[in-house]
Amino acid sequence: MALPLKKAALRQHLHPSSWARFLFGPASRGDYSAPVIHKHDEFETASEAELAGFEVETDAHGHHYAVRKEDLPKEQV
Repeated sequence: MALPLKKAALRQHLHPSSWARFLFGPASRGDYSAPVIHKHDEFETASEAELAGFEVETDAHGHHYAVRKEDLPKEQV
């Protein structure tokens, strides 16, 4: 009887979620009613500036692709 209990305890101890809890600690729970605050960092600002030079085009089949604004004809810009 002791051997099956020992195997069950060992199997439970080695469960992946047990290891995750052991390594990283319990999951932290925040305030669910608080609004999510998204802060822009330098990387996001640089990415937005770089992507501002592109225009999204759609072809006759509904495929979307990006075109640089300087490559578009003057009347489309």
